[in-house]
Amino acid sequence: MAPALALGCALISGVLLPLALAPFDIWPLAVLAPALLLAAVHGQSTRFAMLLGYVHGVGRYGLGVSWIYMSIHVYGPAPPWLAGTLVGLFVLAMAIFPALMTWLFARLSLTGRIAAGLAFCGLWVLLEWLLTWLLTGFPWLFVGYAHLESPLSGYAPVGGVLLVSLLSVFTGVGLWWLGPALRPGDRRWSGSVMPGGAALVLLWVLGAGLNAVSWTRPAGAPLNVALVQGVIPQDIKWQAENREAVLRRHLELSEPHWGADLLVWSEAAITWFARDASGLLEDLGEHARGHGTTFVTGIPDYQRDPGDPTRAFFQNTAIALGAGEGQYVKQRLVPFGEYVPLEDLLRGLISFFDLPMSHARPGPAGQAPLRAGSETLAMAICYEIVYPDLVRELARDATLLVTLSNDTWFGDSIGPEQHHQMARMRALELGRWLIRATNDGVTGLVDHKGVEQARLPRFEPDVLTGTVLPMTGKTPFAMTGSWPSVVLALLLVAVPWWRRTRRM
Repeated sequence: MAPALALGCALISGVLLPLALAPFDIWPLAVLAPALLLAAVHGQSTRFAMLLGYVHGVGRYGLGVSWIYMSIHVYGPAPPWLAGTLVGLFVLAMAIFPALMTWLFARLSLTGRIAAGLAFCGLWVLLEWLLTWLLTGFPWLFVGYAHLESPLSGYAPVGGVLLVSLLSVFTGVGLWWLGPALRPGDRRWSGSVMPGGAALVLLWVLGAGLNAVSWTRPAGAPLNVALVQGVIPQDIKWQAENREAVLRRHLELSEPHWGADLLVWSEAAITWFARDASGLLEDLGEHARGHGTTFVTGIPDYQRDPGDPTRAFFQNTAIALGAGEGQYVKQRLVPFGEYVPLEDLLRGLISFFDLPMSHARPGPAGQAPLRAGSETLAMAICYEIVYPDLVRELARDATLLVTLSNDTWFGDSIGPEQHHQMARMRALELGRWLIRATNDGVTGLVDHKGVEQARLPRFEPDVLTGTVLPMTGKTPFAMTGSWPSVVLALLLVAVPWWRRTRRM
């Protein structure tokens, strides 16, 4: 492919990928985008392939994470030029990852279309896996999330979002591989059209069939739930003089719903620190207990530094009171939001980097699930829900998934819808109903198939009521996690490379 055309294809493939995801939901683009990138990089030099991957990454993250600008500019508050610069630097940094992927692809020197296509599939999924843990990870914009409404969603309980990504990329690669056979008069690949096309069709038919499989089963009677969406503006939420008003808003919305089995407030809905609000929490717990309700809320807390009692560290927590019990401390923190990388350089640059919650400390691994009567709740706070294997570990003994969030930081951008889409995938992977309570949306109920059953309009104070069904049993993904998909991806890269080296 000519250099100019290759650059154009790489950029277009990057821009198309976010359009496959929420809120656009044009899932066929999740097949087309990887195919375009492969067509651009195949046969190119390592240096030019790396450039193509970088251009793809700029397009992907430039559109896909544009919502970060909202939090830095509006709530930083940073002037537009500074917010734009910081977001631009983040996009340029993230683009390095797909650039390294395409560089490695070119280094493999796989000239055969089948071998190159398989290796490309494997490298794509290995990149997504890398982004779930490297430097705490940024597992955003995975192509697998686009397929919640496609037949490939049937593979999510089997191998998680990484397997869905693998099969989506494989489909695109298959179309790229079969492409020459579709050209008029080209007979080189004509014998592969029928078996290759049949294999792709079978892949999707099998996915549709897997959607009908029930990996988990009901564990008890349905629970009546009420999710409170307070819609507290971010610029006043943490002001001490507004604590009473914030609490009163939530109490007024909750008043008719104390008889529900489960009443849920959002992340940090109470803005006092837990250790400073023991009287309030006792009153809320007693009130909930009197109605037979489990009350779950997000609330900040802090811990004194053992080495320096004058210092304290913020902790993002959730607690269950009334007919339930337990506390969970958030384990996976948000870079720049709850801790600041390169702290010595960035502290003081803008007020966004000096927020009290940006001095947070994570909670320990292996925390017990919350209790809601006889049911167990796997709790994930905000950003944690986008980590497949973390949520799998949190849900090891749970009958329901609960996530509390505050996406107010991102306003009316595409970020909250992307976040909600990823939360839905966790429900599908683990075969558990998901309860998602947020400050201003998306507040919703998702069933064990990842299907949204109800949601509240964004930016409207309200209470979402409905029923959820506790589930038991384990999906294949719940038993094995992402490792089978990662090993398969490694084999797709290693086997073609090994066969090439043997022939040399």
